[in-house]
Amino acid sequence: MADRYVYKLLDAAEWRRALAEGVFLGSEVDRADGYIHLSTAAQLAETARKHFAGRTDLMRLTVDLEALGDAVVWEPSRGGALFPHIYGPMPTTAVIEAAPFAC
Repeated sequence: MADRYVYKLLDAAEWRRALAEGVFLGSEVDRADGYIHLSTAAQLAETARKHFAGRTDLMRLTVDLEALGDAVVWEPSRGGALFPHIYGPMPTTAVIEAAPFAC
């Protein structure tokens, strides 16, 4: 894929925990699905609307794909669009920006 950066929406508390541990192991839904869900810039608004509507305790992480190397797998969603997924932990060093995010 041509994207250099992808995005992760998560609870602010989850991000604080990841910073303390140096690695993000996934939110509850990520762990249930077996991978960390990420979105491209074009997918972010729909991801927010569909899965995080009304939430105010969120962070938006900007994740550098080059820092993740081959850890990212691009897979089709139910609608066929390719979404980036990480099978395994995501090091916090791959995050170049963390900003509050409200839907």
